[in-house]
Amino acid sequence: MSVKHLGKGSEEPPRVEGLLRLYSMEFCPYAQRARLVLKAKNIPHDIVNINLLSKPEWYFKIHSEGKVPALLDGDKIIVESLDICDYLDEKYPERPLYSAEPAAKAKEKEIIQKIGPVTGVFARALFTDEKKEVKEWTQEFISVLQPLEDELKSRGTTYFGGEKPGMVDYMVWPWAERAGSFVIKFGQKPALSDDQIPLLRKWRKAMREDPVSSELYHGPERFWKVVLFKLNNVENPDYDKVASS
Repeated sequence: MSVKHLGKGSEEPPRVEGLLRLYSMEFCPYAQRARLVLKAKNIPHDIVNINLLSKPEWYFKIHSEGKVPALLDGDKIIVESLDICDYLDEKYPERPLYSAEPAAKAKEKEIIQKIGPVTGVFARALFTDEKKEVKEWTQEFISVLQPLEDELKSRGTTYFGGEKPGMVDYMVWPWAERAGSFVIKFGQKPALSDDQIPLLRKWRKAMREDPVSSELYHGPERFWKVVLFKLNNVENPDYDKVASS
């Protein structure tokens, strides 16, 4: 396993026959999805971290666009976080993360698609200089989070997965973990009233205590340092220093 983020001029670490390999980046929320599923299902694997602002030449043979995550399973390469997570859940049925009943599973996949608008607002708020007041950002976040809030209310459970986290929970969590980065950037918390997304706030606290989420937790402070690398166009960011801080 390569803990270090490999960049230009590096060589790919030797592969271990029969062992899954995840090409990742420690602070990428999409790559974290795959790491959460691997951890939740206790699947043996190794990880090779990629420096996304100084990508190694050899990695483009794995993923033509140089993106993460990518999963190597023998001679098969799977890309895109949701495809990887679905692949893992199907190939390793122990500790299933989707509901067994087909209609319920289809519904969960439908809910996962509702996460897209949330990640879009998150990216705009943190990675652009779009001029909005905190109040305006807060209202925009609430509008895209409300469908998830409504889903929790209809289920009547702490987690989307019921009494314990399932696939939907782990697909949402990477952005919930990083939500505090918004507070760091803007210097104040969103002004939420008690009746605004209360179930999601309760869910976020419960997910923070989940053993799988907790083991892979970095928190908003470290993520904000990574955001600054991108905002400041740092050519060779020291992700490893941030990871060990």
